[in-house]
Amino acid sequence: MNRSLGLLSALYLTTSTGLAWTAVLELRYGPLWAACLFAAASLVPVIAVVRESVICEQRRTVADLRKRARGSGEGAADLIVRAELDAACCERWWTSFGTDHDATCPRRVPRSSAA
Repeated sequence: MNRSLGLLSALYLTTSTGLAWTAVLELRYGPLWAACLFAAASLVPVIAVVRESVICEQRRTVADLRKRARGSGEGAADLIVRAELDAACCERWWTSFGTDHDATCPRRVPRSSAA
């Protein structure tokens, strides 16, 4: 995490804390709808912190793939596609929209009969 991302995250979390405190005050002294509105608004900066950290992780991954692509002679896009396909599950999972797995798939989870 670089300095600007840390500062931005701190600002987001401070804003979220302020909105949560306002929601508590509204719950005690104001209308209920305003408390619900401020409580929901206090979650938005938390979502922004998660989003920023995911974007930072993706940038690091792309930079790493570009470095590896320079050494291997392959394009960065090829390495990204290969990494995504390697992280994916079995072929039956792809064709069944994530509802079924091959018998040899290591990520296969047995279905329970408790529907």
